[in-house]
Amino acid sequence: MSIEVKVPDLPESVADGMLMSWHKSVGDQVSRDESLVDIETDKVVLEIPAPGSGVIKKILKADGAVVSSGEVLAIIEEAVTDASEQPASSKAESNQMSAKQQPVAAPMSPAVRKLIADNQLDAAQIAGSGKSGRITKQDVVDFMSSSRSGSRKSGRTESASIIAETMAFPSMPVDGSAGDRAEERVPMTRLRARIAERLVQSQQTAAILTTFNEVNMQPVMDLRSRCRDRFEKEHDTKLGFMSFFVRACTDALKKFPVVNASIDGSDIIYHGYYDIGIAVGSPRGLVVPVLRNTDTMSFAEIENTIRDYGTRAQDGKLTLDELAGGTFSITNGGIFGSMLSTPIINPPQSAILGMHNIQQRAMVVDGEIVAQPVMYLALSYDHRIIDGREAVQFLVSIKQSLEDPASMLLGL
Repeated sequence: MSIEVKVPDLPESVADGMLMSWHKSVGDQVSRDESLVDIETDKVVLEIPAPGSGVIKKILKADGAVVSSGEVLAIIEEAVTDASEQPASSKAESNQMSAKQQPVAAPMSPAVRKLIADNQLDAAQIAGSGKSGRITKQDVVDFMSSSRSGSRKSGRTESASIIAETMAFPSMPVDGSAGDRAEERVPMTRLRARIAERLVQSQQTAAILTTFNEVNMQPVMDLRSRCRDRFEKEHDTKLGFMSFFVRACTDALKKFPVVNASIDGSDIIYHGYYDIGIAVGSPRGLVVPVLRNTDTMSFAEIENTIRDYGTRAQDGKLTLDELAGGTFSITNGGIFGSMLSTPIINPPQSAILGMHNIQQRAMVVDGEIVAQPVMYLALSYDHRIIDGREAVQFLVSIKQSLEDPASMLLGL
């Protein structure tokens, strides 16, 4: 009995996808739910599993093909045959498959495979530390670090190091000879092309302005210091800064509903819910998974969800539903050392908050000049529906919540 391998149903916002690479060839035996092929959309990379066990009889779509919902990609024959009995025609088809279509020694996520390919590495030389010898992203980063002469051993946090390494562009082979002006032309990924399209759309269709403010982070840092250990023990997750910002933004959105609204033609749509997108760096580019109904989420739920999103973004495991929608966004350039920036609105949203690096700066506290940990905040907003007064007051509300976290926690 034959089994069809089909493209899963894609949401309306995703018209089609492109086949990145087959992990199996014609004649290969596969097990049910084993990853067969990756499909790159303009939002995520989808791993297509085998719907049943058997032998791949035919591959109908080659690498690079553009496919849409429901299209048949391959045929699996349920009757498992011995490899030595494989028909000559199947063997010929199998030989025509490119080297990258051959089965890998151990299962790897799309992000890991791309990182290995971009840096022209041999997966066989990389020791996997994951379950059943699975090669993780950190294994690849460690391998590259150990291979580089004079590799850097900076004091960055583990997560920041991983993001910085995995977001690096593929190295371009240059022989270093005098006057060498080598160039390399590579096509944009679908995600990068989509990012470019949406950012240009945002600049061309919205009247974007940015207002700034500064916040004294000492109260939040003191609260975190007092409660960090108990919080982690109770909820099995670390207490970061982002949960405070998500809660502060949610409270401010309640006070200023127009910041949570969007434009549809000549209408303004006021959303009665609070879905906040958190910009996350991934090997394929920037993605913005969404926290749903943040007004009902606890600090622990916010921290757990963001940490889960960050991990799965690196491994290419985010789903389309998790990236869809959103009424407001937060982006944190501070983890890369940014002091100040003007973030671009993620359409059709009407505003985005930019967080930045925390630095000791001189502030007047109780009439005295003292050094305090200060973060600059930036709110970019669509002036078509949000007036400057509302934007400034919205940002001031966030500042007040962060500088007095007790009132925020008590709902005052």
